[in-house]
Amino acid sequence: MKERFFLYDDIENTKTRFVSFVGDNQRFDLAIVQTDRHFGKHLVLDMQGSRFAIIGEDDLREEGYLEYAFQLDEEDAEELRSFLTELL
Repeated sequence: MKERFFLYDDIENTKTRFVSFVGDNQRFDLAIVQTDRHFGKHLVLDMQGSRFAIIGEDDLREEGYLEYAFQLDEEDAEELRSFLTELL
């Protein structure tokens, strides 16, 4: 095996919030990780759907971003957007 070339290998303290809420059509089980790594954005993990995205306020305003990242229809994405807007 040849030598492994690391681009980075850092350890960082993070703050993680676990939250679960029920929307009109589905349940959201999220882990929201705050870190200095992503320029003030949050790492949002959907534990039910096995998907994640790095999200900031600008991403919440981008049309279709949550729908694509979490494979949601418009209605469910709007519920998630509303929650994340309050949080971020």
